[in-house]
Amino acid sequence: MKFLPTPLNDAFIIEPELREDDRGFFARVLCVDEFSEHGLCTQWKQANIAFNKFRGITRGMHYQHEPNSEVKLVRCTRGAVFDAIIDMRPESPTYQKWFGAELSESNQKMLYVPTGFAHGYQVLQDNSELHYMVSALYAPESEDGVRWNDPKVAIDWPITDDVQLSEKDEQWSLLV
Repeated sequence: MKFLPTPLNDAFIIEPELREDDRGFFARVLCVDEFSEHGLCTQWKQANIAFNKFRGITRGMHYQHEPNSEVKLVRCTRGAVFDAIIDMRPESPTYQKWFGAELSESNQKMLYVPTGFAHGYQVLQDNSELHYMVSALYAPESEDGVRWNDPKVAIDWPITDDVQLSEKDEQWSLLV
């Protein structure tokens, strides 16, 4: 696997190294030894999938506060999404900065989202599906979020018209 640092502290794009032949390919998407060598989480509590029927669905930006803060390892297994993160750690030099990348079934990239980061995504193709590992169990009492289009963060979303949000995601606060 290739571990590519992003402009945000502690966040990585991870590219599986495909072993291909005329039958298809094989690749590792998790190796405890390699993750440990890079100082990344190796303890996972939950695995989730999210299926999205339509282009333009936007989910996020979600995170959990301590003591239930979580690391995520996100991969798009079908279709394509624009995956975005915001560093919400006040002590970090990249505090309230964002990073985004396209994750797709064709590029096989994964996004490693450290604790203290808000996470969300926008669906680029109908019938897209994500699989992600999570280091902590979902704890509703620790849940928080940032509005997907917060002008202070100014994420450059690829789709700005016909965005579909959940009622909860429409209600997240703006940063002050």
